[in-house]
Amino acid sequence: MVMSPMRKLVATALLAGSALALVSCDKPPEAANDKKSAVPQGPKLGIRPAGDTEAKIDMSAAKSPDLKKIFSYIDENIDSHVYNLQKWIQQPSISNTGEGIPESAEMVKGFFDQLGCQKTQVYDVGKTEFGQQGNPVVYAHCDEGAEKTLVVYWMYDTMPVTQPDLWKAPPFEGRLVEQAPYKKVLIGRGAVNSKGPQMAMWNALMSIKAVTGKLPVNLIFVAEGDEERMSIGYRKFIREHPELVKDGDAMYTFGGQSPAGGAFVLSGSEGCVFVELTTSGKKWGRGPNYSDIHGGFKRSVDAPAWRHIKMLSTLTDETGNRVMIDGFYDNMEPLSKRNEAVLKGAAKGYDLKKASENLGVERFISDDPYEVLKMSGYGTSINIDGIWGGNMFPGGSGAILPNKITSKHNFRYIPNMNGMDIVKKLRRHLDKHGFSDVEINVVGDVPWAKRSTDTEIGRALMAAYDAFGIPHAPINPEESIMGGYWPAYLFSGDTMNIPIAGGMAGLGGNAHAANEYYVIEGAGKVYGMAGAEKSVAMVLYNFAGKNGPIPGSRPAKPK
Repeated sequence: MVMSPMRKLVATALLAGSALALVSCDKPPEAANDKKSAVPQGPKLGIRPAGDTEAKIDMSAAKSPDLKKIFSYIDENIDSHVYNLQKWIQQPSISNTGEGIPESAEMVKGFFDQLGCQKTQVYDVGKTEFGQQGNPVVYAHCDEGAEKTLVVYWMYDTMPVTQPDLWKAPPFEGRLVEQAPYKKVLIGRGAVNSKGPQMAMWNALMSIKAVTGKLPVNLIFVAEGDEERMSIGYRKFIREHPELVKDGDAMYTFGGQSPAGGAFVLSGSEGCVFVELTTSGKKWGRGPNYSDIHGGFKRSVDAPAWRHIKMLSTLTDETGNRVMIDGFYDNMEPLSKRNEAVLKGAAKGYDLKKASENLGVERFISDDPYEVLKMSGYGTSINIDGIWGGNMFPGGSGAILPNKITSKHNFRYIPNMNGMDIVKKLRRHLDKHGFSDVEINVVGDVPWAKRSTDTEIGRALMAAYDAFGIPHAPINPEESIMGGYWPAYLFSGDTMNIPIAGGMAGLGGNAHAANEYYVIEGAGKVYGMAGAEKSVAMVLYNFAGKNGPIPGSRPAKPK
């Protein structure tokens, strides 16, 4: 997950064009007949809404007559909906470098304006506690006069493109390509993380309004531009403006299926603290002390780079899989019997060979499916995310003795570990091994969050999964993290304390990697973009109590 000083926002009038460039065929019925308000359709892409998906929606579960109309509307307008995603992909939004961040914030605000939210605003969050300027947060409040209100978590930033030569299509084009077993996927940076599922959500909301004129629930959007920078701006915004989200009954966010077609309910979050370690000749008192020098001088001058590598070698055992920092594993809460049973159940049908192929790795650390799932959902680690200094140009030569080497690391941690406590232990470890000169810069910390899926929003999502024939774990009344990190902690007792659920139909892959993609036409047990949009609509109607009774949920009452 992932820097540069914030650029000033460009003129709103200039950027409004980017937001309004999306095809807004999703107009309320009364607007559809108004020639003055009509917006031209996007290009004909020939998208098959059902693709080659073998899974079928149980339409008897769509008890609301609105849902049947909404589903038909989505199918009829799927070309325009895919075009909307292409337009968003074509706007870079790289939080590491700042490229496109101001423009993207205004574009997202435009989405919420088009949705008809009464309040939309781009907030400059200012300097964060970690010393860096936070990227803008986009806020919107859509009051539909409904009984229930959902806070919706979004992120508009993406990772940078680190290996452009490996992409089968330009990362900011949004090209549709065939990728077995799917006839159409969209290739682009941010396609799955997270513009694809979020655009599916937005298309669904616009479709609901086009068919019915209003949404079944009130929505509070908070879209961050710092998710790939440890959500440093989002953290500051939520803590400083709790009044803007206080009306939320629950939080809903995006998600997706696995390649096998199953899905889980995102609720809690693991912890992650991100640091940079720097070894320099100046701090060390040996080697180049101001700038890089000619590499030929290595014959008579010490090298900070070699010292840095020696330092890194003390952090783990020879496999790189066990952290050797004293006290790192203290305070770890064991996996509960219930969650252990859930993982063992999931492991029975887990094909490690296929999973490694889908991920693009030679193999996993373990050959035991249960251990792999446990590591993935409830594991700890330290990673080397990058290392730089000196001659960074591929090929050729160029003798350089760097004066400074920096490496970037993320520590994944679980209850009841603490990110800043890990940083203190890291400092003690470096000092103990004679590396007191190595500097630690804390990029950010996202604490873990434990949530239960036995909630109204959790049940609303699982009922939609059932209707779509998507396998999932049973409702879990026990609080758990079980998943990757995201800033769920802010709504799990830090600032707010509300139920959380994330998930929908649809699939993407290669997040943070080359050829990131989002499935447009599904296949087998995996739904495409149209299915993803329909699942969002059903989740909202389920949560609102407008799609028949969901066990354990209270019925909606008009205000």
